[in-house]
This record gives sequence, structure tokens and C-alpha cells, in this order.
Amino acid sequence: MKPVVMFEYREQLDTLRAELMAAVTRVLDSGTLILGPEVERFERAFASTLGHGGAVGVNSGTDALAIALRALGIGPGDEVLTVTNTAVPTVSAIRSTGAMPVFCDVDPDTALLDLEDAVRRVGPRTRAIVPVHLYGNVVDVERLASRLLGSGVRIVEDCAQCHGALLRGRPAGTFGDAAAFSFYPTKNLGAFGDGGLCFARDPALVAAMRSISMYGFEASYYAEREGINSRLDPLQAALLGVKLPHLGRFVARRRELAARYDRALSPRIRRIVAGREVAHGYHLYVVRVPERERVREALRQRAIMTGVHYPDPIHRMRGYAFLGLAEGHLPRSEALAAEVLSLPLYPELPEASVDRVAAELNALAG
Repeated sequence: MKPVVMFEYREQLDTLRAELMAAVTRVLDSGTLILGPEVERFERAFASTLGHGGAVGVNSGTDALAIALRALGIGPGDEVLTVTNTAVPTVSAIRSTGAMPVFCDVDPDTALLDLEDAVRRVGPRTRAIVPVHLYGNVVDVERLASRLLGSGVRIVEDCAQCHGALLRGRPAGTFGDAAAFSFYPTKNLGAFGDGGLCFARDPALVAAMRSISMYGFEASYYAEREGINSRLDPLQAALLGVKLPHLGRFVARRRELAARYDRALSPRIRRIVAGREVAHGYHLYVVRVPERERVREALRQRAIMTGVHYPDPIHRMRGYAFLGLAEGHLPRSEALAAEVLSLPLYPELPEASVDRVAAELNALAG
């Protein structure tokens, strides 16, 4: 029986191969292999999908988040609120600025930041909050911003998983002070390697992010501020530029397949649901399953691959033991980590595979 995998890019590659290869040839023949017109073209095109604002292509989503925080002045002695049920890069980026993460709990139905808990945890050293748009779902950043009004707390949206997602008809990434996107290959808009992008509406903030990403330079080889080397490769920019016009189609197909899972799965299986007034981007389709590892192994025996995003809350990892947070500190996040299961989902996944996964999972759920 043919395995059902979590992600496969080669079918999409085949449909776009001619355009992608032409883009590669164009870059290799251009005489410009660092930054240049391909990166500028993609930055403009991506920013236009979000509306008014500016974009800075960088090396990764992690760098995008760190650069955005640094451009907002976040550094040692500051605290940044975020969640623990996220990829380590969210917290790694915060720590790279010298700031300390302060974890908030989440809503058990959406797996997103609990806004009330976040507001309660704002303290005298809180300088920023990083809401994570997990799985393609969208935190209500508009509501969060209204609750933080006058506090001086800045908002940087972690948009690594939410390309194409909307809140009240407006793209995720356009509600906070800045946003960080990832183009890791598995994302809704994935590169053929690493890549990321910072976005902001304030031109001065965009300029600061661009400067930080290029050693702190502005108009010359003179560092106006302390910076790093984080640049989107023009090859990746050109390839992403080919894929960007198809993003709407990719996300629409993800939504169709997610709706098929919704119909096919037993009501006994608890889904992670979309936030209120959210058009989910379905980077991942996630359910909650007791005895998850038993179920995963049983599915694997049936040639169905699954994922877990994420099995360990970051505050319980050895690498972050210095935070001193005991088990039970974030009970809803910890409960989610024990049960979340990501089912296969990508635009080219056959509908028959969705039906097969659902049928097997229904049988295992009893």
C-alpha cells in the first residue's frame, strides 16, 4: 500500500518546473548573486499581498522575528510575552535579542494565545508580545492591540505558519507593529531551502529592519547600528516569486482538504478549530488524540505518516530549564502537547488519501 506522507513537494515542482528552471537560469545569468533585483522584486510582490507596507527578505523566519524585535528596540532586561506550544525558533529569536520570554497559556480549542492570560502577565519589564499564528490559525491581534493600548507594549506577529490566512478579511501579519514570515519548504509558501521575511507598515521600522539585516549598514559600508548578516538568497527569491501568484490556489486547496477531513472524521475526534472570524490557512490540520503515541504507531503500521506540532512545551525543555518553570505552570499548553496530532495535508494530497486517513483514525478512536 502506498504510504500517505505528511508533505511532498515534488508533484508541485513538476507542475511549475519550467517556470522555476527559467527563474534559476535568469539569476545565474544575471551577474548578481547576492541581493539585487530578484530580492527587491519579491519583496515588493509579497508586501503587495499584505497591502500597504514594506518587506525585507532575510535568511530565515527565525532571523525575521529576531530582526523585527531588535528594530523595535527589544534587548537585554526586557521581557517578551509569547506561548510555549510553538516551534523553538520563536523563543530562540527572543533570546537572541537578550530579552527573556514570559510564557502565556492558550485557548484549548484554537491552540492560540489566551488574550486574557496575556494581558494579565504584562508587567513593568514587558516590552513586546509575540502572538503565534499556529497551524495557519490567526490570533485576534486586533483585539489584543486594543487591550494593550497605551501600555507601550509592541506586537510582532509570528506568521511562520499562516501564509494566506485572514482575520476579518485582512491578512495575518498586518495587525501588529511588525510581522515575521518563514519560507521553510513545508510552509504554505515554501522555498527550496531556508528563507524568511520581515514586514511592517512604518517605513522607518522597515528601514531599521533592513539595516539590521545587513550589518547595520544604510547607504554605505558604515554601521549605523549593530547588525547581522541575514539576506534572502536571490535564487530563493526568484523561486518564491514563481510560486507567489499560486499561493491563493494552494491555500484554497488546503481549505478544501481540511473541510473534507471535517466531514469524514468522527465527531468523537476533537479538532483544533479556527478562531472567531478567521479564514484558516491550514498549514497543518490538527486533532487532539488521547494515547497519541499508540495511535501514531498504529497509523504508521498502516503506512500513514503523521506529525506532532509540538510534543514538548518549550518551558519544559532542558535548554530552557534556566527559566525555572515547573510542570503545571501552563496546564492547557501542557495538555495540548500530550494530545495534538497533525494529519497529512498539502495541496497535492489526493482526496482518497484524506478519506483513508480519516477512516483509519475513526477506527482507532473506537
